[in-house]
Amino acid sequence: MTPEPLTMTYAVTGRVARITLNRPERGNGITRRLVTELEQCVERADLDPAVHVILLAGNGKGFCGGYDLVDSAEGMADGEFGDHEASAAGTPLDPMVQARNHDPSGTWDPMVDFAMMGRNVRAFMSLFHANKPVVCKVQGFCVAGGTDMALCSDLLVIAADAKIGYPPARVWGSPTTSMWAHRLGPQRAKRLLFTGDSLSGAEALEWGLAIEAPAAADLDARTEALVERIARMPVNQLMMMKLLVNQETMARGLPATQILGTVFDGITRHTAEGYAFQQRAAEAGFKQAVAERDGPFGDRGPSTFKG
Repeated sequence: MTPEPLTMTYAVTGRVARITLNRPERGNGITRRLVTELEQCVERADLDPAVHVILLAGNGKGFCGGYDLVDSAEGMADGEFGDHEASAAGTPLDPMVQARNHDPSGTWDPMVDFAMMGRNVRAFMSLFHANKPVVCKVQGFCVAGGTDMALCSDLLVIAADAKIGYPPARVWGSPTTSMWAHRLGPQRAKRLLFTGDSLSGAEALEWGLAIEAPAAADLDARTEALVERIARMPVNQLMMMKLLVNQETMARGLPATQILGTVFDGITRHTAEGYAFQQRAAEAGFKQAVAERDGPFGDRGPSTFKG
């Protein structure tokens, strides 16, 4: 019997498998356990003949605020999880935290870093490679590592007032799954990654990143209507249609780009600016360091930027 996940919930209603991130007190922040359980839940849905479509969502105010980096950035990590999760799971020091909390006076092994983050990429890409279609529903915010899950899904439905983007492009991060260019094209991907700016849900629809961007009050109903319509299709037809379209993305070089993006993610945390960011987080707290990083940009999206 498959154990129930600790960081998310899993349920099947009709022909829909529902995977819901469930760490709302930490903005559904990504931990190694969450990544592992995501991959397991996707496989569980994929192997269930009753499931035709997967709905990925997040509990709380937002879908996902990225990696749960407060402890590792502040240099005070005792493990992957909060105290209650660590005691329940009996988990040793997480290699994800170890790599991100590297002492600059020592030697950094980029291949250890690559192996660690590469496992995360494979887990996120389980959404892309799943036989069944994956619809991702986003409310509130989907930023940093959270965008890996959203963009590895097949379809994105996002509230018009939600926020999606990759602010770590400014310092201490590179998008490991490298889906931005494949979803937006080179010029628009560069527009976001050269500034770390985010899009509103309405902008994401306009840019072709999302398939729908309803008002927040209509997000659930519009998403349910879409997944229920997809679920009417024979599962074999859905599998063939997804495989057919995915071949085009793969043929454009996504696997090679992901290797580069994952290596670059490690490098960003070991530059002079990366170490300065971590040092500031250790001194003033991660949230303050992020506020100082993003402050000069004003967090204005492309449509509101006036110079």
